[in-house]
Amino acid sequence: MKIRYNKYSDYLLKRYGEKVYKLPIKLSGTCPNRDEENIGCHFCGEEGGSFENLDPAMDVKNQLKTNKEYISKKYNSNKFIAYFQNYTNTYMSFSIFKESIYSSISDDIVAIYISTRPDCITNDQLAFLNRIKLEYDLDIVMEIGLQTSNYKVLNRINRGHGLAEFIDAVNRCKSHGIDICTHVLIGLPGDEILDTIETSKIVSALKVDQIKLHALYILKNTEFGKQYLDHKLDLISKEEYIERVILFLRYLSPEVVVQRLIGRSPLEDSLFSNWSTSWWKIQDEIINIMELNNFYQGDLFDYLVPKEV
Repeated sequence: MKIRYNKYSDYLLKRYGEKVYKLPIKLSGTCPNRDEENIGCHFCGEEGGSFENLDPAMDVKNQLKTNKEYISKKYNSNKFIAYFQNYTNTYMSFSIFKESIYSSISDDIVAIYISTRPDCITNDQLAFLNRIKLEYDLDIVMEIGLQTSNYKVLNRINRGHGLAEFIDAVNRCKSHGIDICTHVLIGLPGDEILDTIETSKIVSALKVDQIKLHALYILKNTEFGKQYLDHKLDLISKEEYIERVILFLRYLSPEVVVQRLIGRSPLEDSLFSNWSTSWWKIQDEIINIMELNNFYQGDLFDYLVPKEV
């Protein structure tokens, strides 16, 4: 079977010479979009995007040690990525941020990934991360949630930032030698297929390094959860999600590494998740349709450089 998209597992193997596994870290932080009694993004649950992490009361070193022991035993792995996963991991004092990053560094850590928002990345943090990258020979990746390029939809879901903040954050990260992984939610209410295509074009034009695609799942005790129970939320079908993901990939620069084609959610906290279908079955459907039609990531990536007359 031919490779239809730039798979993350292949990238890791090529980059580090062996399989590498992420070790999640959960800090006791929050998000600026939840401060001052703000309800936060309409899709975001109480766990802030992480549901399999350890207690944040455990310090960074011990979280890494515990997860490393489990992963090493299960997969016989020797190299790891320290992944600051939940909420906004740059939304804290600079001293705590630096301490957390320093605590994650060890000989078997090859990269540090930091999940955050485009409006919460300071130049001091970026300058510090650049020094860490050079001093310890580490890859540093900011995982920045964009979700969609449609600024009207961003406003409607109470995202708390627009497209301009994302573009600025990417440019500033790049200027400090920091790589970018962008999170995109396919099929947000109000998003159309053209928005999916435009989002793919924008992240390609910005030379984002990696991408994570998610379907919209509905969690309990969220604004979307309330709308779902009140039958006021329009969700796309599984077939339309697959169609949009394939279009996104076809317009996406072939240089962008694809971390995932669909996410998953904690079933016990979900009202709706992936059309009650296993994530890997949907992933297989996407790949099979691409195979059947001979589609590839980037086969429609011809829009940035004008064609000669």
